Amino acid sequence: MVKGLPEGKHAVHIHEVGSCTPCSAAGGHFDPGPAGNSSPDGNHPFHSGDLINLDAHTHVGTMHTTTSRITLSPGPLSLFDANGSAFIVHAAPDSYCPDGAVAGCAGGARIACGIIEQID
Repeated sequence: MVKGLPEGKHAVHIHEVGSCTPCSAAGGHFDPGPAGNSSPDGNHPFHSGDLINLDAHTHVGTMHTTTSRITLSPGPLSLFDANGSAFIVHAAPDSYCPDGAVAGCAGGARIACGIIEQID
């Protein structure tokens, strides 16, 4: 659940670095896979960090989704690599870039960030 969002749809992605100060510190989209393109507007909709859009009502967004493109276990697709990973919520929805790498097609500006942590 994310609170304080503007009404409407917002792109949500897993980003390649577990840092949120500032949101840009989270780096590009998590995509260590065979294509390996961390560009925010490239490699859609097939990069590892691509998730569904979150729809915020009354400034609260809740998302339930699954993905088989990442793992929590050790290995090349693990979110718990040396520099961690983060969730980013973007200002606009992800169009999944049907026309290729067009600026902003993956949601544009970053408006929320959360570090993904492993709890023992």
